[in-house]
Amino acid sequence: MDIAKCLSAVESLCTGEFPEAGHRTVELATSHGTRADDALNRELTAADFHACREALAQRLHDRWGRQHPCGQQTVRLRVARGEEIPEPWATLSLLTDELDVWQPTGTGRWLALGVADRDDTDEIRLLAAVTATPPP
Repeated sequence: MDIAKCLSAVESLCTGEFPEAGHRTVELATSHGTRADDALNRELTAADFHACREALAQRLHDRWGRQHPCGQQTVRLRVARGEEIPEPWATLSLLTDELDVWQPTGTGRWLALGVADRDDTDEIRLLAAVTATPPP
């Protein structure tokens, strides 16, 4: 995973146009062959993706200030109870265990960064999302 390319994609998210939905989520990186792979390989791949997220988050902390990661279990519980959680937050809570979230200065947007590795039947993905809607 190329941190410089990931940073470039994040910068584009922060300045680019929103689709009609008012948010955009992109895959910065995707694993290959970990869906039905052995558990050890999946665990090692997930660790690599989390390390990349942390490296990218460190660079974003340097730009916009250190933020504590936001655990997603409470949001998942709220969704399960029938509470309406706005997108992309509802979907991100189902895909990730934790998000790094910033409000980049002067953009009026929220940026979230997380690793989608909760579903063993799906590939592992490093996700970045941008929205005008604050986190729940």
